This record gives sequence, C-alpha cells and structure tokens, in this order.
Amino acid sequence: MADRPTNSPRRPVTVGPRRRRVTAQQYRRRRVVMAFVVILALGGVYGVANLLFGTTTNDRTAAAPSDTSTTTGAVSNAPATDDAGSPIESTTIKTSPAAPVDAATPTAADPLKLYIAGDSDAGAFGPYLATLMTKTKLVTTTLDYKVSTGLARPDFFDWPARFATKLAEVNPAIVVLTFGGNDAQGLADSTGKFSFSRPTGADGADVGWRAEYAKRVAAVIEQLTAGGRHLIWVGIPNDVDPGQSARLAVQDQVVRQQVAKHPGVVYIDTWNLFSGRNGGYADFVIDPRDGEAKAVRAKDGFHLNQTGAEILAVNIAEAVKNDLRARGASI
Repeated sequence: MADRPTNSPRRPVTVGPRRRRVTAQQYRRRRVVMAFVVILALGGVYGVANLLFGTTTNDRTAAAPSDTSTTTGAVSNAPATDDAGSPIESTTIKTSPAAPVDAATPTAADPLKLYIAGDSDAGAFGPYLATLMTKTKLVTTTLDYKVSTGLARPDFFDWPARFATKLAEVNPAIVVLTFGGNDAQGLADSTGKFSFSRPTGADGADVGWRAEYAKRVAAVIEQLTAGGRHLIWVGIPNDVDPGQSARLAVQDQVVRQQVAKHPGVVYIDTWNLFSGRNGGYADFVIDPRDGEAKAVRAKDGFHLNQTGAEILAVNIAEAVKNDLRARGASI
C-alpha cells in the first residue's frame, strides 16, 4: 500500500607575492565551483535531517492493535510541544468550500462519485476497487495517489492543499482514504522544519507526536466530510519488522481514536485483516472470494501483493455498498 553528502574542508588558497588580475573565464569557473560547494552543503544538512527524523521515500508502515481501548498511551488535548519541550503550533490545514453533496439515490443514469486518495497503498487496492464499483453501474471512480506521501511531511507533498483542489474538481459523495508507510516518521511543517522525531511505541512515550498527528488527522477528516461527504478511512497493515510495526502501531492507534471521535466515518481494519491467529504478522490469509489461503504480502514485508490488495478492495467495496444501500440503492 509506499517508498533515505558531506562537506570536505576547503583547502587554504596559497597567495603569491604578486596578485594577477582574474580573467572573465576564471571568474565564471570560480562561481560554478562555489555553487557546487553550496549544493553539497545543503545536501549534507538534508541527509542528517533524514537520519534523525525519518524519510519520505520508504513508503512503509507498522502493526497496531485493533481496539483503541488496548492502545499504549493516549492522545493529549494539551498544546503540542517539540522534542525540546517548547510549544509549537499545529500545521495549518487548508480546507475546501463545504459544497453540499447530492444525497439522491444513485442510478446508472446518475451515478454516485467516488474519490480514492492516498499513498502507494491506495494505488495498490484502488484499481480493483474501481473495477468492483464499475460493476455496480452506480458509481464513477477517481483514483488519486502519490507514492511516499502522507500527513507527516507537508513540505514534500501537501495533501490538504491537494484535497482543496480535488474536492472542488470531483465533488465526490464518498471518499476512500489511506495513509500508511510514510507517516510513522518525524513530523515536519510545510517549511520542512521537524518538531518531533519518529515515534517509538514505548509506554508513555510519543505524547507530543501523538497530539500533533491527531490534529492533522482530525483536520483532514473534517475537510473530507464537509458538506455531507461520507469518508471511509482504510487502516494500515502490520510489518514483518517488529520495530517498524511498533512505530506503525502508534500511528494506527491515533487514527482509530480520531475516527471514533467523528461519527459516520467508517474505519477499515486492515491490521487485523492481514494478521495471523495470534495477532502477529501473516504472509497468508483466507481469500473471501473462494475460501482459499493465499500469499498476500510483497517481498518488503509490509505492502500487499496483488492478491492482498484485491482482498482489501473487496472489504472496502462492501463499505461503499453499505453507503449505496443507505441512499436507497438496490444492490
């Protein structure tokens, strides 16, 4: 369901007893060299930041418990503070106008509009979900995903700003959303300044991270449900790496808690769907389409393979159909 240069000391310049005039060609050459040095310096700073806070190019996620009552820690209502304990302002979320969504019963002549958005996980289950919806003849689908994105790094890709544009363009009645493998990392603002390092999942830890990520999730929920839109938030699966799963668990717990605070939002429990009988990581699960056990994971130990993505799409499709039924459709 997504995808981490150093500076060398400059040698002293030996100045001769006589200073020769610099030619235009030499001057241009020196400017090029200096520009290259500056680029290397900036690259070094970026590399260190990634090592400390995480990266936007992993597109991976980790495991979380299925019930918020069993989660570690809690979302704080106190002002968020950075890793140094200083108060910070929550990321500003841009919202789109709350245009009313047509609540009429969908028909083949007047189909409902479905908008699927998120990271590579959306890109995995999205096509099959669109196929299932097309078969109903009651839904038209727009798939909008970008690999290695989420809510953690608006400086890399600003999803709330993207939603402000796409909601006005598509005007969907239902939104299916997922953010997974890229958000269990350090949290930055729109300028790229980090306020929190990646979560750990340890008892009593990650209070500031949880509070800030909760604000971002809540703001997106409110943005996507404005005007009466129905939101289906697709959760994340666990990871074969226990350390990564612990970080992903923190992220998933926050999302579950925020969904519970917004009645009407549907949560798809991907974590449990792709866990084994003991609640841990699973390579094989039962395909509901034929009752057979099948491999569902990609080689990276997190993403779903084609079969896994289709199984997830079947579950999401049922949630969409429930909405269609609530609107009076015979399906």
